[in-house]
Amino acid sequence: MSEQTLMAGKVVVVTGAGGGIGRDIALALARSGARVVVNDIGASVSGEGNDAGPAQKVVDEIKALGGEAVANTDSVSDARGGARIVTSALDSFGRIDGVVNNAGILRDRFFHKMSDEEWDAVIKVHLYGSYHVSRAAATHFKEQNSGVFVHMTSTSGLIGNFGQANYAAAKLGLAALSKSIALDMQKFNVRSNCIAPFAWSRMIGSIPTETEAEKARVERIKQMTPAKIAPLAVALCSDASKDTNGQIFAVRNNEIFLISQPRPVRSVHRSEGWTPESVLSHALPAMKASYFDLDRSGDVFTWDPV
Repeated sequence: MSEQTLMAGKVVVVTGAGGGIGRDIALALARSGARVVVNDIGASVSGEGNDAGPAQKVVDEIKALGGEAVANTDSVSDARGGARIVTSALDSFGRIDGVVNNAGILRDRFFHKMSDEEWDAVIKVHLYGSYHVSRAAATHFKEQNSGVFVHMTSTSGLIGNFGQANYAAAKLGLAALSKSIALDMQKFNVRSNCIAPFAWSRMIGSIPTETEAEKARVERIKQMTPAKIAPLAVALCSDASKDTNGQIFAVRNNEIFLISQPRPVRSVHRSEGWTPESVLSHALPAMKASYFDLDRSGDVFTWDPV
């Protein structure tokens, strides 16, 4: 199957597609033959402001390539916005076949300093936003007995990072949301997968660079362009990946990883049951060798991008 026909006849919504990773995914989908709804409210990295320009600019780029696309500037953070985004696909192209939940903001803050507003804002865009758009599309996917979701998670949630409790909670929640959608909707031939992208974008540009280690990490990330994420996203949206469902991937420059999902790693038992004292003297010491370190994403992905 050629690149131009891989997504022929398909209509895909890409949220947060006015720049960065979303833009490159939208362009790649269009090159593969998909008709694309380019959603972006045109806000700052922290989610403030509104500008129709970024979404329309990407639409213009797609049309210049000979593709078909429409711009949408609704916010994913409320149910009505999510519904309007899906309606935009139906009104413009008569159907919807895929959703790429990419929209996101950052409000980084160490946990003991985080405000309720910083928590709510990030959860609403990443987790609620992905839910709202997915839920609006799910009814149509069920009725047509086909559809695919691709959600952007993050190693900040899957592994950990400093100063991102709101973002990490949303992104790990997204992995669970994706798995639940995959389980609930597999009987309707609907698939749901996650990608944890490593890429230099406007959002990553707000990562603190106060220490030499942080500066070195950001320099490594700069080598990883958003375009590196797009091939996997397009592949997961295509019918050719019909056997891939409920999985979590990571993309780091030219590397693609399959990420593990939580499973029991060690167990202990006592036939008479447990007391707090026996937990302290037996259970915890027995399992301590299998404890996980307090890793950050950078502690796990320590080598330079390939």
